[in-house]
Amino acid sequence: MRRGRGQEAETERSVNPMDMEKIRRAVRDILEAVGEDPDREGLRETPDRVARMYGEIFSGLDADTKEHLKIFQESGKHDELVFVKDIPLYSVCEHHLLPFIGKAHIAYIPKDGRIIGLSKFSRVVDCFARRPQVQERLTGQIADFLYDNLAPRGVAVFIEAEHLCMTMRGARAAGSRTQTSALRGCMRSDARTRAEVTALLGGG
Repeated sequence: MRRGRGQEAETERSVNPMDMEKIRRAVRDILEAVGEDPDREGLRETPDRVARMYGEIFSGLDADTKEHLKIFQESGKHDELVFVKDIPLYSVCEHHLLPFIGKAHIAYIPKDGRIIGLSKFSRVVDCFARRPQVQERLTGQIADFLYDNLAPRGVAVFIEAEHLCMTMRGARAAGSRTQTSALRGCMRSDARTRAEVTALLGGG
């Protein structure tokens, strides 16, 4: 049975606190403001599509990131470097609401046998990326979250991404990539550990 718009909107609000109807109205206003006809074929359902898209790509605003941080307490000695590379990353620049796309690399050294499943790194990255962001803050948020909750000896987060606000507008610097890093604990204080991580990062 097909649901009416009122029932559909109520379901959306119960799942996601975003005001989907307000987004629909705003998108329609933007289309009119740029000189388009929001009622023409091809654009008629665009406000609804954009609202549902925002509900997805900004879902990290209300996500509980700790749900994805299952910590295992191992009895053996686990104090060697763990490095997870090339985690896919998709986010939206808060300045122009255009995507930036790239990869995250995360390294940490466990302490007192506390480790997490490797797939959880991807989920943590995704939670922080699915909101209006700047790359510098995103990098630091991931590092701080892991350092505060996993309590490792050290953690390092590297992000490299292409920003569409630079490639499709403004400078139009196609192919340019921005790199950011955040180091916590021994990754910041120990030069040898930092050098090891940097070497692994550049090793391809």
